[in-house]
Amino acid sequence: MYSACMSTPERLIESTRELLWERGYVGTSPKAILERSGAGQGSMYHHFKGKPDLALTAIRRTAAELRATAEGVLGGPGTPYERIEAYLLRERDVLRGCPVGRLTMDPDVVASDELREPVDETLDWLRERIAGIVEEGREQGQFAASLDGEAIAATVVATVQGGYVLARASGSPAAFDAGVRGLLSLLSPRH
Repeated sequence: MYSACMSTPERLIESTRELLWERGYVGTSPKAILERSGAGQGSMYHHFKGKPDLALTAIRRTAAELRATAEGVLGGPGTPYERIEAYLLRERDVLRGCPVGRLTMDPDVVASDELREPVDETLDWLRERIAGIVEEGREQGQFAASLDGEAIAATVVATVQGGYVLARASGSPAAFDAGVRGLLSLLSPRH
């Protein structure tokens, strides 16, 4: 499954990332990690302090990847509306859900300050980044002066995360797509 040139720690991290997304923290057993990674017995404890340490490393990597992907679109060319539109319309595996948002539904992650921290930081970063873009659009006169950047950013994040949940529940990306279209029509620039 993994490249022969990928190190054992890398295989363990990538396996854990995938399993956390698929099964959550409780469902990600050390045995499943070892089987998925093809690593030998004891490898996890040789490279990491245990499952919590490996999971934290995996969560941090997933969070960093999500931020980089979002920044690639939000920091790209275009007007503030076009950048938010590009973020909302970017290619996603909607039925699989968000790998970071998924962790917010995991009671063991939420109960652990350490495991929850990269999740909180990522969602906070995303809201702040989008709020800044909305403020930029207000300053340019593209968005109504009455728009609250923080409230709009919270709405964008809630639409994406809620859209994942609704799409998974129905087994169709249509609910996600409808939420995004609705939000974009509400944000559509004034003329």
